[in-house]
Amino acid sequence: MQADSKRLVILISGSGSNLQAFIDQCASGQLRAHIAAVISNKPGVYGLERAAKAGIHTQVIEHKDYADRESFDAALADLVDSYQPDAVILAGFMRILTPVFVDRFLGRLLNIHPSLLPKYPGLHTHQRAIDAKDSHGGVSVHFVTAELDGGPVILQAEQAIDAHDTAESLAAKVLSKEHIIYPMATDWLLTGRLVLHEDGAYLDAKPLPENGILLD
Repeated sequence: MQADSKRLVILISGSGSNLQAFIDQCASGQLRAHIAAVISNKPGVYGLERAAKAGIHTQVIEHKDYADRESFDAALADLVDSYQPDAVILAGFMRILTPVFVDRFLGRLLNIHPSLLPKYPGLHTHQRAIDAKDSHGGVSVHFVTAELDGGPVILQAEQAIDAHDTAESLAAKVLSKEHIIYPMATDWLLTGRLVLHEDGAYLDAKPLPENGILLD
């Protein structure tokens, strides 16, 4: 790890498959960063084991120990800040974050969402795409803002929906694309190519379209 290596804090709530993609790409040098900490709001999840196996510092901060969302978010923000991150990555972090947290890290806070935003914010995205008879599902990396799944989209990948697809089979296909585009967008942010302005996301000083860039 180089002394000037960019620092990531990754927030999880579960198995951490996207976390593993970050671990692997940091280890290979494909992503020019290191993971300073992995923080979970749930104890005992497999993502914590993944991090520990990679020698990454882990911490658990349980939301149920706090009276309300704002007090949890304030404590979480202080904990994240203690690692001085250049970027904060939500990797299956199953909490709706309030402005108490989001505003602290605005412009450094990324999320991945399993739909082609602005389609299907929220839950059950793959089933909703199938029910709507969409030809494609997909995944989006976006900046996190106060609006749920509403921050500017950076990068997307499509996945064709077959006639026999279920929500589970579509999710499995999309997952491999998540592992490509999430570290890629993060690298853009860490190297200064990607910037959040008041009027949206910019890459190489050019505004991104509403749907971001579609990975070929």
